[in-house]
Parts: sequence; C-alpha cells; structure tokens
Amino acid sequence: MNASALPASAPTPADRRRWARYLVDERSEADVYRRLGHRRTGEEREILLALAEAEGRHEAHWLELLGGEPARLPSPGLRTRALGWMASRFGSIFVLALAQNAEARSPYDDDPHATAAMAADEKVHYEVVRGLAARGRRRLSGTFRAAVFGANDGLVSNLALVMGIGATGVAPQFVLFSGVAGLLAGALSMGAGEFVSVRSQRELLAATQPSDYANATLNDLDLDANELALVYRTRGMAPEEALKRARVVVGDAQGGHAPAPEPVVVDGEDDDEVVGSAWRAATSSFLFFASGAIIPVLPWILGLSGLAAIILALVLVGVALMATGATVGVLSGGPPLKRALRQLAIGFAAAAVTYALGLLFGVSTA
Repeated sequence: MNASALPASAPTPADRRRWARYLVDERSEADVYRRLGHRRTGEEREILLALAEAEGRHEAHWLELLGGEPARLPSPGLRTRALGWMASRFGSIFVLALAQNAEARSPYDDDPHATAAMAADEKVHYEVVRGLAARGRRRLSGTFRAAVFGANDGLVSNLALVMGIGATGVAPQFVLFSGVAGLLAGALSMGAGEFVSVRSQRELLAATQPSDYANATLNDLDLDANELALVYRTRGMAPEEALKRARVVVGDAQGGHAPAPEPVVVDGEDDDEVVGSAWRAATSSFLFFASGAIIPVLPWILGLSGLAAIILALVLVGVALMATGATVGVLSGGPPLKRALRQLAIGFAAAAVTYALGLLFGVSTA
C-alpha cells in the first residue's frame, strides 16, 4: 500500500465508518461486475471480470486500514442493491449505464486515505464501463430511438389535442372521440411513414448492389484489354486490386468457371441488419406511438370530464414524460433529472399552447 495513504494519526470513529462504507461499496461493485461478466461471453466477459478483480485490490486497501474484517459492516445502499439485483437478472445496457454513473461519483479524489493510484483506477474504470456501455448503445440506438420518438410523439401530440379540445368546453364524448381519433391517425401515420421509409431505403440500397448484367459475356472479353477493372473500381476497389480481380474473373470465365458472386453488403453489414424489415418497423412505430397516445385519453375513457380529466391527463402524461426522459438520461450517461425535466417542459409547453387556443375559441357551456 502507498505510504501516503496511511493515516498520520489514530483513525477517528468517523474515519472507520467511512472506510467501512468504502469497503462495502467496493465489494458491491465487484459483485455487480462479476454478475454482469457471467452473463456475457468472450472479450466482454474477460473485461468485466478484470474490473471485479481490480475492485478487489481497493477492497484490500480498506481492509488493511481497518485492521481486518470489521465485526459489523453497513448495509449496501438501495441503489447498489438494486444494481446488483438487475445485474444478476438482466445484464443489460441499463445496468452498465448505471454502473458508469456510479464510477463517475468516486470520492477518492478528495479522500486523503485513498491512494492516488486508486483515484486513477476509478477514472479508468469509468472509461472501461463507458466503453462497454457504448457497445450496447450502438446496438440499441435504432430501436431505442424509434421507441422514445414514437412514445413521446404520441404523448405530446395527443395531450395537446385533448387539452385543446377539452378547453373549448365541448362534451366529454367529443373529447374522447377526438383523442381516440388522434391516437389512430397518428399511429397509422407513423406506421405508414416508417414502412415507406424502410421500404424506400431497401430499394435504394438494392440499386447500389453489384449486378450480373455482363456475366454472360465475360468469356468473350480480351484477357489483357478490357474495361472490367473499371467496374470494380466503381465498387470501391483500388486500381491494382480491381485489375487483379478483373483478370481472375475473365480467366475463370474463359476456363468455363462461373464467376464468384459479389458480396451484397453495405459498409460491411448485411442489408437486413442495416435497414431491417419494413413491416416490423411499421408495426413497432404504430405500437410505440399508440402506447404513448393512449395515456392522455385515459381520464375520458374512465368517465371523467372537465377540469378533473384535464388535471389527471397532465399528471399521467407528466409521469410518463419524466420516465422516458430519465431513461434517456441514464442510458446516455447524462443526468436523469435534467433529461426528465426537459421532456416534461417540452410536452407541457405544447399542451399549454393548444389549451390557450381552446380557451380562445371555446364554445359556451351555458
């Protein structure tokens, strides 16, 4: 152990309580990494288990300062227990994102009893966990974007719709009908738009793939003087590689061998992985939008009307907006509360505009 981390005088009870807390935290973090590692394979498993071993070094430091295993240790915090529970059951990007946030809150920079190496370790651990989380974020980004965008679009657009209609003073049945119509119209529009977008992208990518238009005439080409190399250069090959490929293909054709099929890839990935299914994308967008758009309508479905229905709609949508915003914050490594409040402000601002318009053009209820 680094001598600079040794206490200069007898430790106080507060020091020992703090060291015991650090000891519990290090053990809990090591346990999380082991649980995550046992749910992974290959390189990610090795990295997570190595992190667990590193936390063990820090654990040994606090044990040495404490003079061995204390008779009593504090219980792990609620956040730590929840993280361990999720790590053993899910092993998801969500757990890695939470672990990344935990590593960013290391107190060792300001604690005189933690070594400089330990403080440096924690910063490296943050970057390692951030790198692992980034892999998951890249895999998740397309689906997650569609889910958040679809659900929030449904929440905000239908809340704005029912708030505006409700503010006019029309009958509750009309507000309910407007909300259901808005849900179906928006969900169908989202689904249709996603279907057309994905189908168009697939057709565009298909048009960029190599064709066999000239394959039947390859055996008639001059082996030493032909433009086949230019074809391969248009597909991204270097001039020397393209010329070599052209000679091989023409030689095979003249020898009676069919040319090897060109790989159908886009930036090294299969089309299906890059674009996905048009029907699957459309269905997902429909469901994501509908799941958000149904929430503002619930008060009227339950038979409420007037101000009570509007207040309940605002509460329900506010909770949903803050939940999605906080989730985005956690998964992106940002502050959850800030993201939650941002989502809430955007949704309520849109609702306030339409509510004001509804009051302005309202009908008489007398």
